[in-house]
Amino acid sequence: MASGIKDKVAILGMGCARFGERWDASADELMVEAFEEAVLDAGIEVSQLDAAWLGVGFDAQNVGPSGIPAAIALRLPDIGVTKVENYCASGTESLRGAVYAVASGAADIALAMGVEKLKDTGYGGLPTRSRGTRWDMIGVTGSAPGNFAQLASAYRSKHGIDAKDLKRAMAHVSVKSHANGAKNPKAHLRKEIDIDTALNAPMIAEPFGLYDCCGVSDGAACAIVTTPEIAKALGKNDIVAVKAMQLVTSNGWEMQSNEWDGSYLHTTRLAAKKAYLEAGITDPSKEISLTEVHDCFSVTELITMEDLFIAEQGEAWKDVLDGRFDADGEVPCQIDGGLKCFGHPIGASGLRMVYENYLQLLGRAGDRQRSEPPTFCLSHNLGGMPYQNVSSVSIIGPLGK
Repeated sequence: MASGIKDKVAILGMGCARFGERWDASADELMVEAFEEAVLDAGIEVSQLDAAWLGVGFDAQNVGPSGIPAAIALRLPDIGVTKVENYCASGTESLRGAVYAVASGAADIALAMGVEKLKDTGYGGLPTRSRGTRWDMIGVTGSAPGNFAQLASAYRSKHGIDAKDLKRAMAHVSVKSHANGAKNPKAHLRKEIDIDTALNAPMIAEPFGLYDCCGVSDGAACAIVTTPEIAKALGKNDIVAVKAMQLVTSNGWEMQSNEWDGSYLHTTRLAAKKAYLEAGITDPSKEISLTEVHDCFSVTELITMEDLFIAEQGEAWKDVLDGRFDADGEVPCQIDGGLKCFGHPIGASGLRMVYENYLQLLGRAGDRQRSEPPTFCLSHNLGGMPYQNVSSVSIIGPLGK
């Protein structure tokens, strides 16, 4: 029986490029920016890397259908570089590959890289693409704002929430994230907004105004992982360990069953349960210190906190308004600004989330640093749409806790 990977893998170093409209940099240059920080942080030579994984969501706009561009850009030794893609969980998927390689003993030191270069397409949202007839048949249909707006409507209807109350809670999510992002030099959007600005913004898809939607940006982030024993031998004292990494992919149940009411994210609930079991967490609402969740839209963050069992079902909107998820709240969410302020370069987002949690655990988050040291930090990605998606849940914390 599988025993899980808790404390079998340590994060040796991490790096993150500045996210934004990076007209000044290619995808290769963004990878180098994140990689150089991670290698310096890890304190290793590039020649010590045994394997690498590259997460990219839109290969046609970025690096192409293989890991070769990463091997060339980063001047990696003659090692295997595997390119992975899993919707918006592509960055986390690269980390999962590297973590599993170390946990299995297949590699001593492995690299996970995630990158996306979207602004050069000139398209206002995520670029369109076709993968042939099968992609057109089972892929995402409609617009992202339209699909997630239906999630908001179903959630409000199921729990009997007044439309004005939900709208105000969503606005608070955006205001909170902008306040956090203003303190982050690597965020794309670094401007605070007030509640009236969020509430009175132009409508995108009812009930989403402009500030309820995350933007598109360019960026890269990476991690270097190894065993705790190697980390100690390299002189690392405060070791951040992987506690759990779980991924759940829709099998069609949401679209083919009358049981799903459209008000929650089924795969997130399943991934969360598996991650908590792997990490040995029995009461996430009390044991999780910090969260980075997939806030592609403000209501997605709110609902995700329920699907992660950190908020009670139908009650997260109240927790939001009470400030429970603010930077100084009980369980801060998006303390770095989240997708809302970083934008969403698909392949990079998952690793960027882990990067913030990693900094917080080591007390290196600068102005954003949580005054009370966190213990278990969770990151969550949702790829696809509410009715068809993939969810990843990753938990990291101090070795041995």
